[in-house]
Amino acid sequence: MPNIKSAKKRVKIIEKKTLQNSMIKSAYKTAIKKFEEAVSAGKIEEAKVLFVQATKKIDQACSKGVIVKNTAARKKSSLAKKLNAANA
Repeated sequence: MPNIKSAKKRVKIIEKKTLQNSMIKSAYKTAIKKFEEAVSAGKIEEAKVLFVQATKKIDQACSKGVIVKNTAARKKSSLAKKLNAANA
């Protein structure tokens, strides 16, 4: 436990930021899962809509600093490959 006042404040701030980051991470993981379920079920039109939503959530997580730029690009690329494979 911190003894100094500024250290106590930092602990509170870190707890808040950790909650925000976990909310953002959870949101983009959920979007990816919904997209993958639609692809596996063969619902191509729904998957196209969910792809846009998942891409947006990944970009938001990247801009907030929750995930790194290259990780975001890799995830979007893998989703695009799955969508293209389902279309073919």
